[in-house]
Amino acid sequence: MYAIQGAAMSLVFAVAGCTGLGASSGSGFTYKDIAVAGGTAMAGENSKVLFKGEPLTLSGTAIKTGEVLRDANVTKTDLSLINITRTPGAGKVRIISVVPSLDTPVCEQQTHYLSEKNNGLDNLIELITVSIDTPFAQKRFAQEAKINNVTFLSDYRGAEFGKAHGLLVKDLHVLTRAVMVVDKDNTIRHLQITPELTHLPDMDRAFQVARDLISAS
Repeated sequence: MYAIQGAAMSLVFAVAGCTGLGASSGSGFTYKDIAVAGGTAMAGENSKVLFKGEPLTLSGTAIKTGEVLRDANVTKTDLSLINITRTPGAGKVRIISVVPSLDTPVCEQQTHYLSEKNNGLDNLIELITVSIDTPFAQKRFAQEAKINNVTFLSDYRGAEFGKAHGLLVKDLHVLTRAVMVVDKDNTIRHLQITPELTHLPDMDRAFQVARDLISAS
């Protein structure tokens, strides 16, 4: 019990400590020099990701590229429930960015990158961020960050999304870090789970997959 609690606190404080000099965006956000993951971990029960080299175990039903996004209720910032398969962008390409907590710099940067570095994709597809932060925290974050082109969805009620896709970090009750691209038929065409939680997913690769899907349709 104490080991688990200690790991949870270490995760929060150490990820929050990932700071450094970087470039400012038009929104005033300063991008830090954070490593981008080059590979992917596996989703699902007993799969592992690392936090600063220490293994953490995932929970839930494994999913992989080529499978269909699964039904799971998540909570909008107005506290209403919505099925992840039927968000406003359903029927077209969507990018789903998954983060442990918006209140850490790595997750913050991942979300700003999704919003600000997509080069116009936000006019063509739906950009989604999912975390276990409460809807109140997500709404505050979006307002303070001046992000209005991303749909924020919370998995706080029971981690239904995390469990349905094998993306829940067991014991810590946070989602692991990932990005997925879903096509108009809800098929997952790209999935990257960062093997190390303190690294960012390759968002540019996800953007390119989305563009390729749009071009092919």
